[in-house]
Amino acid sequence: MKRLNKLRFQNRYYSLGPTFFSAAYPQGLKNPHLISASHETATLIGLDPAEMFTNDFVQCFSGNQTLTGMQALAMVYAGHQFGTYVPRLGDGRAMLLGEITGSDHTWEIVLKGAGPTSYSRNGDGRAVLRSSIREYLCSEAMAALGIPTTRALCLIGGDDHVIRETIETSAIVTRVAPTHIRFGSFEYFSHSQQTQHSLTLMDYVIAHHFPHLALESQKHALFFAEVVRLTARLIAQWQAVGFSHGVMNTDNMSIVGLTLDYGPFGFMDDYEPGYICNHSDIHGRYAFDQQAQIGLWNCHALAMALSPFIEKDTLVDGLKQYEIEFMQNYYNLMRKKLGFKNQHPEDVSFIDTLLALMAKHKVDYTHFFRSLCSLSDSEIKTQHALSDLFNKDPAFVHWLALYFSRVQHEGEHTESERTTLMKQTNPKYVLRNHLLQIAIEKAEKEKDFSEVNLLLDLIRRPFDEQTPLEHYADSPPDWSKKIVISCSS
Repeated sequence: MKRLNKLRFQNRYYSLGPTFFSAAYPQGLKNPHLISASHETATLIGLDPAEMFTNDFVQCFSGNQTLTGMQALAMVYAGHQFGTYVPRLGDGRAMLLGEITGSDHTWEIVLKGAGPTSYSRNGDGRAVLRSSIREYLCSEAMAALGIPTTRALCLIGGDDHVIRETIETSAIVTRVAPTHIRFGSFEYFSHSQQTQHSLTLMDYVIAHHFPHLALESQKHALFFAEVVRLTARLIAQWQAVGFSHGVMNTDNMSIVGLTLDYGPFGFMDDYEPGYICNHSDIHGRYAFDQQAQIGLWNCHALAMALSPFIEKDTLVDGLKQYEIEFMQNYYNLMRKKLGFKNQHPEDVSFIDTLLALMAKHKVDYTHFFRSLCSLSDSEIKTQHALSDLFNKDPAFVHWLALYFSRVQHEGEHTESERTTLMKQTNPKYVLRNHLLQIAIEKAEKEKDFSEVNLLLDLIRRPFDEQTPLEHYADSPPDWSKKIVISCSS
């Protein structure tokens, strides 16, 4: 592991030229202080975690100092926001400092909240503490769940005041990812009739992030098809864990299939197919049960942007893979959640019946699947107290009987093996909004960041029992139903 002053930055994106970005100049925070740091992310980029507690680290990642090789820039892109095309967006409060080569990958390092850029649209380019805590923790929570995501290196607070609905405290999240290029990056050049730049960007992405395609004669078509598959797999993982992104605009869709830009996200409590986590989404465009089809809609938008270079029939063939990939991955994940190893023709109907019953009785999504992990065969057979969650609905009792029969016929796992495998798939802890709200209020009102760091430790091991912290897996209190999360959050 390297010391901070031994990290060497490069910026391959900078080599594309100023058409692809604007120069950026971080505005450091006043009296910066380290709120939290992720040892795991430090290790990814080859940084000794001990360095994160030095003053030089805090000054660097609060935007007050630079390291050798840093060339800060803000990427330009466009995007469909709630279905309406916006021709010029770009990084309004994010700045790409450059890249660091870790043990096996090259990672882009981005400051989010370091001041205005050319794309801030009269905004201040700052990020408030509450939204920064949410992004920082959820980035690491998703990684621990095995879901592709941007990572967070650290969360640094300052004394600067930021005006939103009220006066709030500023903070900066340092975001880490192989690339922050998004669907909207291609839309920008396509819709502005700069097709040559779109081709340049596609070749850049293939060379650096899909190198196995670089020598293929149909590399552009293969690239598009792979992006479609990655997107479908990602959203299948969201659905299986009960995660709702909240703002699936095309400028928030990663070209390499990462969960990108954490705003008004939410992990479902009671199972509600039409769950809307974003208060600003008044029409439910990005409701939980719409995410799969919006992912496909966004892939269509990307297809339009790439149509000058890829034949229409080839794009259509690529898009057809979306539903196949999503359905296969989603139902495979749901089989794992139920402890099934084998695939049966009736599985889709069986799983959909369960979800319909959960919706009818407003059953806590995470609790149900985790509770199912712990049931012995005899408890399943005798219907157990789990049926109380469904008000002893005969339809669920019947479902549970069918489940017991299926478990018995699997025959490849002992009871202990089945429950162990299920616990490795069904998290006990997810980053529920009420847990975040408690941490945010302590941070804002008391400058007490202990809850932020406790949650970081908790969500690093979402599948473990963590007995002393079991109350963090409890159902949310009634007051949490009034929490409002909007795009500004």
